Amino acid sequence: MTMTEPQHDRTRDRATPSLLDQMGGTAGFVYSTIPVIVFVTANAFLSLPLTIGIAVATGLALFGYRLLKRERFSSAVGSLLGVALAAGIVAWTGSARDFFVIGIWASLAGFVVTAGSLLARRPITGVIWNAVHGGTHPWRSTPAVLRAHDLATGAAALVLGARFGIQQWLYVAEATGGLGIARVAMGTPLTVLAALVVVWAFRRSTKALVR
Repeated sequence: MTMTEPQHDRTRDRATPSLLDQMGGTAGFVYSTIPVIVFVTANAFLSLPLTIGIAVATGLALFGYRLLKRERFSSAVGSLLGVALAAGIVAWTGSARDFFVIGIWASLAGFVVTAGSLLARRPITGVIWNAVHGGTHPWRSTPAVLRAHDLATGAAALVLGARFGIQQWLYVAEATGGLGIARVAMGTPLTVLAALVVVWAFRRSTKALVR
């Protein structure tokens, strides 16, 4: 028993940072909102080409800053590529609201995956947890664990569905400023809340099934 419990604790401790690291951490959420705020603000006062240039320059500056802080290259370059791709779509279509189109459709895709996994009685957070822990645990036949992942996946589906519904409505209404506000307000706060439920489900699963 004395050797099993420390090993259990180490396994659980490793799982949580790994999950948060893959999501970019709290700082990653903050960095992702800065180009959005800059784009919407610049778009209110400047021409579209200047707005695009300022948004891309902001993304490059954040990329360099994060590298100087020795953050993970994949997280830093991922944010830069997201800004560059969004700005490229705006340059191609000539519509400022298209800066948000990738996020809108990504939210829809995420909602379809999470909600679909719930309907199939295989909540995606449980599938991921089991894969991370070797894929051999009977998590679906353990009621408490299955309920935990139903809640975690449901929280993710609720966040993603709300993001898509509200932002798509604003997109159709051509409310670029409103899209920026919705992106920031429904980004970090809701993601953190959903992440907390997912981390709780992961810990509950590890405690119940990992020996």
